[in-house]
Amino acid sequence: MVKRTAIKTLLVGFSLILALTFSAFAQTKRKTTKKKTVKKATPTKTQTVENDAATAIKKNLRPETEIQPTSTEKTDDQVKTNSRPAAAETKPVYFYEFSRPGFLVSKIFIEHDENGKGKITFLKKDFDETVTDPLQLSAATLERVKAVWTALNFLDSTENYQTARDYSHLGTMKFSIKRNGRERAATFNWTDNKDAKILADEYRRIGQQFVWIFDISVARENQPLDAPQLFDSLDSLIRRNEISDAAQMIPLLQKLSEDERIPLIARNHARRLIGSIEKDKSKK
Repeated sequence: MVKRTAIKTLLVGFSLILALTFSAFAQTKRKTTKKKTVKKATPTKTQTVENDAATAIKKNLRPETEIQPTSTEKTDDQVKTNSRPAAAETKPVYFYEFSRPGFLVSKIFIEHDENGKGKITFLKKDFDETVTDPLQLSAATLERVKAVWTALNFLDSTENYQTARDYSHLGTMKFSIKRNGRERAATFNWTDNKDAKILADEYRRIGQQFVWIFDISVARENQPLDAPQLFDSLDSLIRRNEISDAAQMIPLLQKLSEDERIPLIARNHARRLIGSIEKDKSKK
């Protein structure tokens, strides 16, 4: 009996051990199966958009070694596209030169084309260098000047215009023409030729007009207190008919009359000059 009881006890124990072992093995298998069957989470719409955007950025990015032109730099193609053909420069035809050391304006050189466009170069007393400004003759002035050149028949003439008397202390003048491969120059300090004298007077008035324009431009920028004196000088030149075309100066005088950088007395003088010029113009 004792042996049977012991055997039964052993069988029951062995059965329990097998049951526990099988249970543990089943649990382990279920855990492994769960891990293997876990599904990947489906990306949301936001994640999909972000991923697409990141992919697009990567595709559009240029190699780091490629240098992009900055906004201030232009490629050769851009320069060729944006560049305009340079305007054809007109060559001067008519030339006038005056020199007299010691004068307030010791040198004046005027050159212009058939349309009256050119430049004036002059040297003032106490100046170390010459000044060059653009020049545009008015239609009235250009007509008078060209009429005198025509009357002189300058290119075909051989006259030198110099009288027997020497007045070099008053300054030396030089006329020149360069046209169609031909050129001629004549230098004199005094002349009895009526047309040559008229032409010299015309260019002297042109020089005085544009030198005054330069002086008032400097004054309004740097020395506004000089403006009243300059307007007195211009008033005197106009009354003595020593300005080429006073009417041509009306737009400039209008601007000066409104420029608060210069003293009020000068602005008022500019307004009076405008009225006087317009009055004389209406009479003519």
